[in-house]
Amino acid sequence: MLMTVGDETEQVRELQARLRAEGVFDRSPTAYYGPVTADAVSAFQEDRGLPRTGETDVVTWERLLARTDEPTRDELYPPTSQAMEKPDPRCNEGRVLCVSKRSDTLRWMKDGEVLAAMDVRFGSQYTPTREGVFEVFLKSRHHVSTLYDTPMPYAMFFSGGQAVHYSADFAANGYAGASHGCVNVRDEAKIAKLFGDVRVGDKVVVYS
Repeated sequence: MLMTVGDETEQVRELQARLRAEGVFDRSPTAYYGPVTADAVSAFQEDRGLPRTGETDVVTWERLLARTDEPTRDELYPPTSQAMEKPDPRCNEGRVLCVSKRSDTLRWMKDGEVLAAMDVRFGSQYTPTREGVFEVFLKSRHHVSTLYDTPMPYAMFFSGGQAVHYSADFAANGYAGASHGCVNVRDEAKIAKLFGDVRVGDKVVVYS
């Protein structure tokens, strides 16, 4: 057996990238062979007429190698933890913060080209993040919320009090929490660069 549940190797990362290319693995490669990877392997095996074991034996691996190209570095180490779907068509013109609730991602795009991408989280059901087309109307590097008295570094406001900003809580706790309606970013280096690139007046598209 080449790979099975519990393995954590770079070969597993390549396996996941190739399964993703086949359309049976809908996440970014993690290098860990868990139940999701096993299900994807089973789906591939069924599609190719192989025994559904969920384990990657030599035959399964060779069949996958024959059907897929060698993954690029970006495919092996994508910028977001979730796979990004095709962007909303409204994101394809101009300078756009393209924010997807479907994949929990933000893409910084110019005329349809993705220049940066990052993980984001949103408001809870009680304080939902608004959807639609907006514009950045205010940037505030060291902002502190007057309503919640919490830091909102690198804030880029697009709808009332809702903004794209760095969240230390998101960085520490991931998706276990939620914002009060803002679009939280957990990678401080990425949002610092994004803050420098984005201008007041740039478009913001939030969709699900």
